[in-house]
Amino acid sequence: MSMYGLEHVTLVVVTHHSAHCLAGLNALLQHCPHVIISDNASNDGTPEQARALWPQAQVLSHPLNLGFGAANNRALAQVSTPFAFLLNPDCEITNEALLALLKAAQEMPDAALLAPQLMGPKGQAEVNYRWPHTLWISHGPAAEGPACVGFVCGAAMLFRMDQFATVGFFDENFFLYYEDDDLSLRLFNARLPMVVVPSIQALHRSRGSVKGHAPWKSEYVRGFHHAQSKLIFEQKHGTLAQALMHRRRLLWSTALALPLRALLFSPKRFCRMWGRWMGLIRWTPRGSH
Repeated sequence: MSMYGLEHVTLVVVTHHSAHCLAGLNALLQHCPHVIISDNASNDGTPEQARALWPQAQVLSHPLNLGFGAANNRALAQVSTPFAFLLNPDCEITNEALLALLKAAQEMPDAALLAPQLMGPKGQAEVNYRWPHTLWISHGPAAEGPACVGFVCGAAMLFRMDQFATVGFFDENFFLYYEDDDLSLRLFNARLPMVVVPSIQALHRSRGSVKGHAPWKSEYVRGFHHAQSKLIFEQKHGTLAQALMHRRRLLWSTALALPLRALLFSPKRFCRMWGRWMGLIRWTPRGSH
């Protein structure tokens, strides 16, 4: 039997126009004594609804959108329990599954981070773990049991808090995307184990966290920050020359794809592609002025 119960873990959820997701989170969060909602300037009543649903929760209402990593960091700074479970608003996990993850953590005391297997809405297993792509490309079948990995998707992660003292949490230079790649690589390089437990599953409605009044703008923002974060990662963990070469390749491929998206009249994809183009154009290498 696990010595760890829900009183030993703080649930951390970063929200941004995520009121439509709160009902799905309630099955778990209503039973958790420690909950922190870190809200990035939602205008759909997310903070107010969160306070009404979970009176025990600490709701951090940021006046500006800080980004995914920074909002998580603000919440993690408030955690006093041995564990923190970071959960995207578009993810759902049962009490039993979270307790099973805590039991796995008890059995693997060296693991800094543990993660469930993410499952799509149609029951398909997602690829939410792999080895660091900076070293080699992962191949082969899915894990059949608990496995040490080199990357874990940031949608659902259990942190053993005392293992992060040396590596820190998220690099806030990443506004959105690649912050989990960066953190995973830092843990990997520090020889701090990350373990995926495929028998424990969480539902993931990918790209379902945000539902604002301007969906096309949201797609633009996704494309913009995905491009920027990719180049930030390339420079941080590679070289400036590699990042610049990758930028040139992406500019060419995006320039070729934009007219096609316009001709096919795919507004969301066009907005995402236009956001990528602007993110590439406006990217400034670190250390430059």
